[in-house]
Amino acid sequence: MPRFPSPLSGYGATWSAKGRILAGALALTVLLAAVGITAWATSSGSQHHDDSTPTAESTPSSSEAASKPTPGSGSVPKPPHLADPLAYARAAAAMLWSYDTRTTSRDQQLAGMNAWMTKETKYTDWSSISAQVPDPVLWSRMADNAQYATAKVTDAHYPSAFKQALADNPSAITEAYIYAVTVTGKQQLTWNKGGGGAEDRSITLAVQCRPSQDCSLVSTAPSVAP
Repeated sequence: MPRFPSPLSGYGATWSAKGRILAGALALTVLLAAVGITAWATSSGSQHHDDSTPTAESTPSSSEAASKPTPGSGSVPKPPHLADPLAYARAAAAMLWSYDTRTTSRDQQLAGMNAWMTKETKYTDWSSISAQVPDPVLWSRMADNAQYATAKVTDAHYPSAFKQALADNPSAITEAYIYAVTVTGKQQLTWNKGGGGAEDRSITLAVQCRPSQDCSLVSTAPSVAP
């Protein structure tokens, strides 16, 4: 049988306005400066409208993306208690690349993912994370075929542009303690009747790790210089 697209295949290709601001901030390492805070705060008033921007294939509705469901049961792991941005980004990427439609509903998947997010609303970009999940129709088709995915992370590192910006202005990180981390790995897909396949994965995440606090996820982000 043909393989159904995985949640990470093509989803999130079109960014919300808030996501585009964050994308620019990461690409230019503006997230290290107070300018980024102003940009996020300015865009927050239009968040609900922007969450409904169509992706390359489909996207959750604005109500689904904006409601930020509370954690529920299902296969999504709980966020780990980690203070290291690299370690947290590795765990978050593995979470985003893994799912099990046999045991987890789409709502449960979203709720589990949301538990990883920072609670600082002026930074969090839930729409870029929720966009990783297929629309309800496709999720239902995947569930009909018992599709699930597991992930193996092979590397996590700070992009060179981020490291250079941090070296140029070490104190800038103390504004929000948001780190850009690029993670690579492999996703293994399996479905009914012996179907399966594997895909290489790479994602850049924005991770917040304030001193003496557990890390949390801010958003997905575009790839930047390795």
